[in-house]
Amino acid sequence: MLKLYYVPGTCALASHIALAEAGAPYTTERLDFKTNQQNSPEYLKINPKGRVPTLVTDRGVLTETPAMLAYIAQTWPQAKLAPLDDAFEFAKVQAFNSYLCSTVHVNHAHKGRGYRWAAEESSFADMKKMIPKTMSACFGLIERDMLKGPWVMGESYTVCDAYLYTLTLWLDGDGVDLATLPKVKAHREAMESRPAVQKVLAEQRA
Repeated sequence: MLKLYYVPGTCALASHIALAEAGAPYTTERLDFKTNQQNSPEYLKINPKGRVPTLVTDRGVLTETPAMLAYIAQTWPQAKLAPLDDAFEFAKVQAFNSYLCSTVHVNHAHKGRGYRWAAEESSFADMKKMIPKTMSACFGLIERDMLKGPWVMGESYTVCDAYLYTLTLWLDGDGVDLATLPKVKAHREAMESRPAVQKVLAEQRA
């Protein structure tokens, strides 16, 4: 039995959705950022990074969303959540997820996590002002060149879709008008019609 540590509204939603789509046996534990639970001694023993998501498996602990998504897709191949029989196509899945992790998520984090990169309050304000611009640029690239449609990789649903959907949910708060991104908007709507997504959203709201 897998155990996923998560916080609602974070990128942990992507792995949560992937687990549900795979039909994997799992339990979840919600952490509370308001009480700094992610930095508690108990949690740091599990994930010394002090972040979510964390996936506890029978072989050890996994962190970092792209790694967790790849693990889920490879462990439950019957769910067909990645093109596992084609090394090049699987690498493209990894490239997309890596972009979301290393660039899009980092840009978003400048809004509320400026202390990771600077110490002055004035620097935090500058970072926040850039969010609409940087996130618009990222999603403009995704809209134009990366989202094939109807799913990220084309006709086949993959773990990329859970990850893209998760970050799309941040756009309103980041000052990006989803109406300017018709393909991304259609993708979000398609995701929200999937039973696994509805199940996970209900679990995280409970």
